[in-house]
Amino acid sequence: MLMRTDPFRELDRIAQQFLSRTDSQLTMPMDAWKEGHAFIVELDLPGVRESDIDLEVERNVLTVRAARRATEDSDREVIHSERPTGEFMRQIFLSDALDTENVGATFRDGVLTLRIPMAEQAKPRKVLIGAGKPEIEQ
Repeated sequence: MLMRTDPFRELDRIAQQFLSRTDSQLTMPMDAWKEGHAFIVELDLPGVRESDIDLEVERNVLTVRAARRATEDSDREVIHSERPTGEFMRQIFLSDALDTENVGATFRDGVLTLRIPMAEQAKPRKVLIGAGKPEIEQ
């Protein structure tokens, strides 16, 4: 039900290798699964404050923006830095079978959890034989 299309993924991978960075440094690592009549998405955002996360749904695209602020200290001399700071964005393309009007979000221990319910028309339902069957005139 979750669809992800990214024609530039290979180009991004090559650029990341060139820059000696890993995927997890440039993106928000994500897990997604179906649970009952909903889809669950978890995104790792360590070091990000809840107030620095922005979620937006437009049509069937869910956009997650987050910012990790650098710690500023004039007495600090950085020796090595691998933890990226700045703004991060991830877009998740959602199926029409999901109810984008009722997305729920929680943030705990650096993990953003999104719960996206299935749309009512996409849920499985029983069909009775003969129900709604038009009468045939003879």
